[in-house]
Amino acid sequence: MSSSRRITLKELAQHLGVSTASVSNAFNRPDQLSQDLRERILTEARQLGYRGPDAKARSLRTGRSQIVAVLLAESLTYSLNDAVASELLSGIAEVLDAHGHTLLLLSGRQANDRMPGSASIADGFIVYGLMPSPSLLGDLPSQRPQVAVDFDISGQASVHVDNAPAAHAIACHALRSPPRRAGIINLRLTEQACNGRIGDDQTLLSADQTITRARLDGFFQAFAEHDIDPARLPMWNIEENTFDVCTPVIEAILDLPDEERPDLLLCMSDRIALTVLTLAERRGIRIPEDLRITGFDGIAEGQYRSPRLTTVRQDSVEKGRIAARMVLGLEPASPRLLATELLIGESCP
Repeated sequence: MSSSRRITLKELAQHLGVSTASVSNAFNRPDQLSQDLRERILTEARQLGYRGPDAKARSLRTGRSQIVAVLLAESLTYSLNDAVASELLSGIAEVLDAHGHTLLLLSGRQANDRMPGSASIADGFIVYGLMPSPSLLGDLPSQRPQVAVDFDISGQASVHVDNAPAAHAIACHALRSPPRRAGIINLRLTEQACNGRIGDDQTLLSADQTITRARLDGFFQAFAEHDIDPARLPMWNIEENTFDVCTPVIEAILDLPDEERPDLLLCMSDRIALTVLTLAERRGIRIPEDLRITGFDGIAEGQYRSPRLTTVRQDSVEKGRIAARMVLGLEPASPRLLATELLIGESCP
């Protein structure tokens, strides 16, 4: 067969002596074929210059694009660099790859309060984190499957970890040795932007708006059970889970006079906790003798460095897998709550 022109799917199937469905599955649904048959089809297709079924034609014919959109609350740069978000995306991509779907990434912070036109082609949507503008969710096609991760969309499936119980468990562990002065470093927990100490004029977001409020509720429960008034705890807020944004807030905490500086800091994320560790070490503050630190997430960096971080491990890859399976209809679209694991390290033994 001449390779001077682009052959059709039907011609390739006839050339190989297989059905057109087998050729289509080789490109779009690899789980439907044996590995040997799929490799034979793909090898011959490459040799003949066949690049796969036409996506536009397939979309017009079937009403499906084989594309799943992930709408991210943060920028694409932040999401790809953040360990937790990148693990979630890895889990999503793993399932989509196995079932012949393409991943479309969209950022809620680059959409100018409106959903970009490219979103209209997606067969389904995974929404990760609370959107900066509620109007973005209203733009999602209501007839397409939607799955929310780490927050809730009314009437749609969701995937969460047990934030409040996990935060309660790690706080109870830390409070086994009573602190002289405990403090909490929160993550995006105030209605108004606040990168620093939370004052009485700041209003906290509710637990149905952010997972970090659920974590704070777990902390508060533990303190109350240990006869420490949560209302008297100093709290700080971080606006973005990055080293550069964390640094000025944490420097201000660590540079407090000895009689004011906390000797226990419960951090809402591993990135915050690791920044505390780094900046404390630069100041000669001993961990855990002078300062005990806990995190939340269980990212690899916190477990590979010394002192190893005491934290809560969540399986972000599995969260992504579950969300992807739900949006593809491979498992029931219903609320899922995943268990976490308490990891005891040297930062708070």
